[in-house]
Amino acid sequence: MGELIDRISAQVGIGRELADKAVSIILNFLNDAAPPDKMAKLLESLPEARDAITSEGGSGGGTFGGMMGAMGAMSALSEAGLSMDQIRGVTKETVVYAKEKAGADTVDDLIGSIPGLSQFV
Repeated sequence: MGELIDRISAQVGIGRELADKAVSIILNFLNDAAPPDKMAKLLESLPEARDAITSEGGSGGGTFGGMMGAMGAMSALSEAGLSMDQIRGVTKETVVYAKEKAGADTVDDLIGSIPGLSQFV
């Protein structure tokens, strides 16, 4: 995930530590909210993402589950110290990176499987 963290840090203008935390929040949200088969496809292409999920206690534990999942993730990103513009930047860079590594169809399928997520990405 170092490449993604470096990109986010440079493009969004935040430190590596905050970029790493933001990616962990996003991956944990996806892990909690996406159907397991769709998340498995993403993780096949981004195996290093498993460490980010584990480090934040995700792995399907329901941290962001339920109807307010995306809003919970947005709140967690804000509480981590990101502005709305920075949240948009982190999200954009994460999606672009995931599409580069896993393919647009895989990422679009995963995003489409989570109700309401498309309005945030």
